[in-house]
This record gives sequence, structure tokens and C-alpha cells, in this order.
Amino acid sequence: MRGLPPRGHWWVLGGVLTVFLAALFLATSVLRGADGPAITRAHAPDALVPHFVSGGGPVVDTRNGTPVTLKVRPGTVALTFDDGPDPTWTPQILRLLAAKQIPATFFVVGRRVAEHPELVGAQTAAGHEVGQHTFTHTDLATAPIWQTRLELAAGRAVLAGATGKTTTLLRPPYSSMPDAISDRDWHAALRTGALGYLTVLSTHDGLDWEARTAEDIVRGAAPPDGRGAVILLHDGGGDRSRTVAALGQLIDTLTARGYRFTTLTEAVGLPPQTAPADTLDRWYGTALIGLLQAAVAVPPAVAGLLYAVALLTTARLLLLAAAAAAHRRRAGTLPHPPPRVSAVIPAHNEEATIASCVRALLDGGCPDIDVVVIDDGSTDGTAAAARTVTDPRVRVVTQPNQGKPAALNTGVALAAHDVILMVDADTEVAPGAVTRLAAALADPSVGAVAGNTKVANRKGLLPLWQHLEYVMSFGLERRLFDLAGASPTIPGAIGAFRRSALASCGGISSDTLAEDTDIAMALCRAGWRVVYRSDAHARTHVPTAIRELWHQRHRWAYGTLQSIWKHRHAVKETGTAGHLGRRTLPYLLLFQLALPLAAPLMDAAALYGLATGTTPVPALTWVVFSLAQLALAAYALRTDNESLRHLWLIPLQQILYRTALCLVTIHALVTAALGASPRWRNPSTPPAGARTQPATL
Repeated sequence: MRGLPPRGHWWVLGGVLTVFLAALFLATSVLRGADGPAITRAHAPDALVPHFVSGGGPVVDTRNGTPVTLKVRPGTVALTFDDGPDPTWTPQILRLLAAKQIPATFFVVGRRVAEHPELVGAQTAAGHEVGQHTFTHTDLATAPIWQTRLELAAGRAVLAGATGKTTTLLRPPYSSMPDAISDRDWHAALRTGALGYLTVLSTHDGLDWEARTAEDIVRGAAPPDGRGAVILLHDGGGDRSRTVAALGQLIDTLTARGYRFTTLTEAVGLPPQTAPADTLDRWYGTALIGLLQAAVAVPPAVAGLLYAVALLTTARLLLLAAAAAAHRRRAGTLPHPPPRVSAVIPAHNEEATIASCVRALLDGGCPDIDVVVIDDGSTDGTAAAARTVTDPRVRVVTQPNQGKPAALNTGVALAAHDVILMVDADTEVAPGAVTRLAAALADPSVGAVAGNTKVANRKGLLPLWQHLEYVMSFGLERRLFDLAGASPTIPGAIGAFRRSALASCGGISSDTLAEDTDIAMALCRAGWRVVYRSDAHARTHVPTAIRELWHQRHRWAYGTLQSIWKHRHAVKETGTAGHLGRRTLPYLLLFQLALPLAAPLMDAAALYGLATGTTPVPALTWVVFSLAQLALAAYALRTDNESLRHLWLIPLQQILYRTALCLVTIHALVTAALGASPRWRNPSTPPAGARTQPATL
């Protein structure tokens, strides 16, 4: 592959993963973070708290530098509710207040406003008062000033987006009554006052977060006769069924005593503390709510996607295992007498391996074989190395560089027999493999047969991972495709064709970068069966460097995309073509394209869950999936008569190697989207000047 491939895949993947992890963080650490217990501090005020504050009213105003406290008018009650809005309890409380025509004041948590803005809108529409309770229910007494600013700014924004209004009312989380203010609480009140907020406390606490019965809540919340009160209750943060049950009793009890219910500001003689938000605040708040709601949707979507992927993958694993077992029971018969075969070897700069490739074919147990080596414009000694095999059955052909499809077509034109074996120059065919491949072509409906490719160079981590992939993925999938009646690929390393089948498709096409996939699909669409012989082995050399592997797999992935698109109309056809279109192509799209795109997100979600402890179920699913892959790998190795000693590499392969292949798939898709098609060969003239020469001369 020549030219510089686009680097858009890095930006796409990096951007997607960044946004994805940021959404997970927002959803799990901010939006879904656990509220602290709804407790109140009950210790005496510290030395720095002014006595008129600790002994004063429930509203503390420090906005002008001179602290002021405001008390509730006698005979007046302000019902206040913290920690909402909650989709279960807030509507019930609103209905009860509406039925009794009682106003109240709700101190809302910003992140809950972002999740349920319609509930806050319902509160203001009903005439209730709304104040801030910070954005994440953080303790302002211990928070640094920068966090306090962020909490209040975010809370202000979502209120503006939900209601179109802003407020100066603030009830600090974990606050209590004036006589329980500590030095840290006082410093927090001074800081929030400087930011323009009134600190709202309470005079009576219903303790509905710990009360056992509704009657306990009523006793704790009801003030002595005649005294004004700011009553603290909760409409969120836990099970508030007892609060709902107690609220009607409390209202009836205090009404019978002659109390008047009103909002907090009216109870202490203040003008309304809400104001219309400006346009910028409303737009910003609306956008923030949209962003946070999208983040809230990420964890359940991730969990659902992970479960769907796990279910599909489990089904795939079981299907592959069942297909392998069924395929093994198929009895293969060898033709008698041995077939006459022509082997075609396209070679470009394969000086190191071409001679061993040719010798393996000659020694493979098929005596009536002729070998045609096509030296496709090599710049090394490939042709000379091939001619060192002094056998009259071998011919060496040289031509200007035309690319692999043209080299194969040249070899087919020069082949002497009707069974055409195509072998890569870095491959050694095992004894008996040629005869077994030809045996499959004894069936007149078979147009081509794929062999079982093994990894020859198994030294090093990268080749070993590819060895496991060849056995576990390629080998099992080809058995499945064989049973489905439409194999989508004849591997370039080893595959046999019927000459008439090739002719019916116009030979090997250069339309795609994956000519082995393109020709297999074309044969299926022409009505030929493409089958698989697992007992026809060939050992091929695989890339040992990441860059080489990347280029190879990018070509495969991009070529597969091209082939699927080229043969997409097979879904409407019948016979073998229909099997390809309705069985094989969906499998390729789902498991070789869609799943690789989802895999990085799944891995990121699982690792995030393991690191933070926020998504244990998806993380557990990921672990179970890895164990299932390990079991399948063991079964595949056993089925293919391979050693199990490399099984310990499977977990690393699933984390590192699979992620790299996912990146390759993303690279191929981005390449296609950007219209920057990579090229397999250089443009040149047709192979009219090809020269042939027997290797014995």
C-alpha cells in the first residue's frame, strides 16, 4: 500500500472515547453520585459565629457585608422540601399541596433538576417558591471556594434552563438550625453571601429521613402554639412515603391551630427572591440540561449495548463451536487417480521464501502438478531464487508490476490444467493438501475450495496472537460459512479453483483490495458453491511488526467493505447467491464490522466500571465474555490439533490485539468516509509484455 493513509481514525476514535468517558463520568460521578445521608448537625455553635446569628432567625443575609438574620412572623409556617425533585415523591407532594391550596418552598438539587426539569417547572407554575440546594448536594462547609462557585453556577444555570428564572435562596446541604452553625458553616455563609445568596436554615425538622412513622414526623415538625416556623422536610433523596403520609396530617393539625401557610420569603417579610433569567442564561441552562440528560442516558445505554453484544457474542461462540463439531463429522474422500493440478504463485519481492514455497508444492504428494511462478515486477532476486528449483514442472514468468490480480490472471492463462491452485509466495503447502483441495472439486457444483491457513513463524508475541486468531477466528468461521453454503473468502495463501468457474466470473478482479474475498463472492453469485477443507493445511508467514500488520489488516478490512458493497445485491438473489446475501453478508457486517466498532466502547466502559466501582454488572459481563473466549480458543485449538500451551495469551490478545484490530476497522471506515482509497498497486501497463521461461533453462 502506497501513499499516506488519512489519520482521521485517530481523531474519530479519540474524540468518541473522550466524549464517551466524559459522559460516563458525568453520569456516574456527578449526576448519579450518591447523596450524603439527609442528616443535620446538632452541635453547639463555635466561637466565630456571632451570637445574634446562632440565636437569630432561619434566614441569614450576609450579602452586604453586615450579617442580618430574619425571623418568621408569628402564626406563620413555611413548608420547605429538600433534595428533590424526585419523579416518585415530588408529584405526590405537589398534588397534596394543590388539593389543600398550600404554597411551599422547594430547595432543589441541580443535578436532579437536569434530570427532571419538568418537575421544577410544575413547582413554579403552581406558585411554589424554588431555591438552590447546590448542584450535587455537596457540603459547602468543607468545599473549596472554586467548587462552591461551580456548584452554585451550575445550579443557577439548570434552574434558568428549566424555569426561565434565577433565585438568591440557598439552603446549604447538611444544614440545620441557627443554633447548630459551626465556624466552617459560618465561613461558607459568608462566601455564598458574597456570591449573592441568602442562607436559609430551618426552625423545625421533621426528621423524615429517620422517623419510623408519619406521627413521628408530625410531632417533630409541628411548632409550639403561636410561634412561626420554617419546617424542614424532604421530597427526594430516599423513600419519602412517610413524608407524604405525614404531610396531610401536619397541614390539618397546624390549620386547626390557626396557622397560615406561605412561602419562605413571605414568612420572613422579604420580597420575592426570584428574577427572570436573561436570554444567555436560559440558552446556556437549556444546553446544559440537554448535555446532562444525554450523559444520564449513557450508562443504561452502555449496559444495554454491552448485554446485547454479550448475547450476540455468546450466540456466535456457540454457533461456531456447533459448526466446528458438525464440520468434523463430514467425511472427506480423496479422488483416485490423483488429480492434475496447476499451481499459480504470484510473487513480488519474495526472494527469501519463493524457493521453499515451490519445493513444498512439488513434494506435496500430487505428482501431476505444474507450477507457474509470476514474478510481478520484483526489485530483488525473486525470479532467480525461483529458478533455483530445477524441475521441468516449474515455469517462471516475469512481468512489469501489475498487482496481484493481474499476476494471478497471467498465471491462470498459462496454467495447463483445469484445477487451478493459488498459493502465496510466503506459504508452504503441507503434504496431501493439494489432493484434498482437488477432492472437493470432484463435486461439479463446487467452483472453489479454501484451505486451512496456519501461521508458520510463531516466534514473538504478535505472531503468536495471529496464530491464535487464525485458529480461533478464521478456522471456525470458515467451517460455519461452509455449512451455510457460501464462504466469502478463498485465502490467498491456499485455495483451489475450477477453471470454468473462474472464467464465468471474468477471472480475478482488481475492483477491490481484497481480491480473494471479491472472487469468492463473485463465484457464489454466479451459482458456484465455495467450500472449505479444514484438512488441507498450509503454513504462511505473518507480519512480525505492528506497522506491517496494520497495513495488511487495513487492506483486508477496506477490501471487505468494498466487496460487501460490490455484491450487496446478493440479498435479493436466490440459490447460492441468496445464501451469500442473506447469511454470510449480514454475519460479516455484524461481527467483522459492527462489533469491532463497539469493542473499544465496551472495553472502556468495563475498565471504567472496574476502576470506579460504578458499573459492576457490565464489568462482570466483560469478564464472563473473556472467559467464554478462552473456552472457545481451547476448543478451536483442540479441533485443529494444535497445542494448548499458548492459551495464556488469550486475555492479553482480547485486550491489546483485539483493540488494535478494532482501530484498523475504524481506520478503514474513516478512509472510506473520507474518500481516500488506499491502493494495492501502482498504475502500469497491461501484462502484454510478460515473458515466460522454464525454470530448467
